[in-house]
Amino acid sequence: MDRKKYRGAKMVPRPAEAVIQADVVQLLQKNGIFCHSVPNEGAGTDMIRTTQLIALGLRKGVADLVVWWPDGIGYLEMKKPGGTQSPEQKVFEMKCREYGVAYDLAHSVEEVESLIEWHRRK
Repeated sequence: MDRKKYRGAKMVPRPAEAVIQADVVQLLQKNGIFCHSVPNEGAGTDMIRTTQLIALGLRKGVADLVVWWPDGIGYLEMKKPGGTQSPEQKVFEMKCREYGVAYDLAHSVEEVESLIEWHRRK
């Protein structure tokens, strides 16, 4: 990035992924759509707790939310604007598609609003 070009310009901070996800959960609830999180960040750097969670089913790449869309249950991966999926998340998406499980990726509350409408029309 050419910093000289942007010197003096106001940088607008992007909302963190967690903030967007919290807003999305509220939006889904307001629309009568049940969801729950998949806390894959789990134990952070605590290796003993991480090992326990893996034994209990913790898996890299699993989407952030399980959503009970109007047309069925599926997964929703949240990313901040410009964010991309990790290789493990891409593998999880492919596995969902292989088994016919709904999988959506969104970068904003507005994208999820569109997804709600799309799942209602299916």
